[in-house]
Amino acid sequence: MTTGRYVYLNGELVPYADARIHVQSTAVKYGGSVFEGLRAYWNPAHEELYVFRLQEHIDRLFASMRLMRMQHSLTREELVRSILDVLGKNKVREDVHLRQTAFLDGDGDLDATGPVGLAVDARPRKATNKPGITVGVSSWTRIADGAMPPRIKCSANYQNGRLAMLEAKANGYDGALLLNSRGKLAEAPGACCFVVRGGIPLTPPVTADILESVTRTTLLELFRTELGQAPVERDIDRTELYVADEVFLCGSGWEITPVVSIDRLPLGDGVRPGPMTQAIQACYFAVVRGEKPAYRRWLTPVYGR
Repeated sequence: MTTGRYVYLNGELVPYADARIHVQSTAVKYGGSVFEGLRAYWNPAHEELYVFRLQEHIDRLFASMRLMRMQHSLTREELVRSILDVLGKNKVREDVHLRQTAFLDGDGDLDATGPVGLAVDARPRKATNKPGITVGVSSWTRIADGAMPPRIKCSANYQNGRLAMLEAKANGYDGALLLNSRGKLAEAPGACCFVVRGGIPLTPPVTADILESVTRTTLLELFRTELGQAPVERDIDRTELYVADEVFLCGSGWEITPVVSIDRLPLGDGVRPGPMTQAIQACYFAVVRGEKPAYRRWLTPVYGR
């Protein structure tokens, strides 16, 4: 990325240091914002940067704003343009993570529904040398749909995951898994979860107090079309995690992250990802980088538009 980084803020591209909102805004005071986390991947052979599943992320942002009763005039065209303009202005030629945020601007109270601002920022993809992570099952319970709907990406929801992650780090783990109020697996902070048992990929249903994840939906399709697997969406008990063959996390931010132990019980050899995790991981990265023509419909090119 260029040295002088630019952020999209309310219709303009501004220097990163100038992308500010007021301390008395509802977004700051009460977490009155919703957002999307997206990825864009650089393909050097194509000399192209591809935004992955941009339209699906925009659909979810509209759903989030609707559920939060935000009164806005944002259009699909502006939401697309804001992403592509940030990437183009910053001359991005590497993998990046994008955050597109709709926030309640101005001096508002708890019942504010507008005005709504829009911000977009891009950051380089974080590299990791770990083949897999260790996680602990959190003592915190996943927020329920009747309290703070987890199916949308409301910024305030993420305090639940933050508490779980802080606890996990304090206990010596890399990450956490959250159970819902029924004692079933929900998700990790900021990521959905897949469990492999007896060679079958399992994942909690969208009614298990999880985010309606774009990446999760992608993997459900890729398991069927590319790996010849029939994934099952069902409730998963805590003890199933301990006897699983493989576990991995997925999300735009987490991508495909293998889990090698849970509550200090190893999965497989406790060091390396299992074969199904490796297979879906390789497939996913081939798709997002534009190496599988059948899925080009999921890619939005930045420079070839």
